[in-house]
Amino acid sequence: MNSNEEIIQLTDHHVAATYGRIPIALVRGKGTRVWDASGKKYIDFVSGLAVNNLGHCPPAVVQAIRKQAGTLLHVSNLYHIEPQSRLAEELTRLSFADKVFFCNSGTEANEAAIKLARRYHHDRGETGRHEILSMHNSFHGRTLGSLSATAQKKFHLGFKPLVPGFKYIPFNDLAALEAALSKKTAAVIIEPVQGEGGVHVAGKAYLKRVKKLCAENGALLIFDEVQTGFGRTGKLFAHEHYGVRPDLMTLAKGMASGIAIGALAGTARAMATFKPGTHAATFGGNPLACQAGLATLSVLTGDNFLAGAAATGAYFADRLRELKQKFPIIRDVRGLGLMLAIELDRPAAEIVQECLRRGYLINCVQEKTLRFLPPLIITRKEIDGLIKTLASILGADPARP
Repeated sequence: MNSNEEIIQLTDHHVAATYGRIPIALVRGKGTRVWDASGKKYIDFVSGLAVNNLGHCPPAVVQAIRKQAGTLLHVSNLYHIEPQSRLAEELTRLSFADKVFFCNSGTEANEAAIKLARRYHHDRGETGRHEILSMHNSFHGRTLGSLSATAQKKFHLGFKPLVPGFKYIPFNDLAALEAALSKKTAAVIIEPVQGEGGVHVAGKAYLKRVKKLCAENGALLIFDEVQTGFGRTGKLFAHEHYGVRPDLMTLAKGMASGIAIGALAGTARAMATFKPGTHAATFGGNPLACQAGLATLSVLTGDNFLAGAAATGAYFADRLRELKQKFPIIRDVRGLGLMLAIELDRPAAEIVQECLRRGYLINCVQEKTLRFLPPLIITRKEIDGLIKTLASILGADPARP
């Protein structure tokens, strides 16, 4: 096996430098643990950015992948694909949706939602309805359309002109939404919990009012659940916490435990917009990814799994609030389920590096926010270990008041 240094050198020479990579090469994973090429073990509080919700190499998913890999890997969507049909059946059974379009990633799912929203109104003769409202600090992907929906200037740098027809408004601000809605509005797209934006949670009254305003205005409501879906917040989908059903929901990340897949799920009324020729994805809903998705859903929906994850998330949040009481450097604790964050009063990158040295993988967003996205099977003992580590690091900070 190559060493960390050899793998890093290969990456530097041959892989496009689109990530600021942490200088280790992860080569093996099991449950909540991963190992680098030197054999060092880490407890993973990143989960592949909310992908490995069942942990690394969950046995039921591995078994399903192995079986499907020896049966059928890919056929065109020109034909019917049994695992795809069964996964769509499960997703509709478990959600508000009636139909599902499959793709390969979250950004593709959001592209599909953007296209559908515009075509939906076009087909009704409302050709002036093309504008999509999105929220400040949102993140919807990096393809040009989803990037244009992302209301963070730092991601736009160097890529203008963006796709026209997007308007950005403050998150959790009903007055701003009411002022922005018009007869030009095709859709409103919202993350119930903003991930890359710093783990900001939508207010319950806010989302209920957003739904009502969209219905009154004739605009579609899109929930971006790419990061919040598949148990991350303690419910299968985050909008279940709010009692609000969107017209469309975008999904990816935790859907198949690490196999690339994305989806746009929606009501029959909205999804009727997609007809042959309006949209497609060559690899979307391939047999391998869909079998992984079916196995993942089976675990997530069985044996009180989600209730356990919700209880663990509540425990983790309580432990983070205890840290806040001890260390004034922590400005805020926020999140939902096992999608949590602490915001500091200074840059947090050094804390990420120190946690790495001590055997914990965590993540920093928005410069000063530490984000925690552990596998949903994380234990209280493992959480306690991270809390103790963070307390040690914060207590040793010479800049601490």
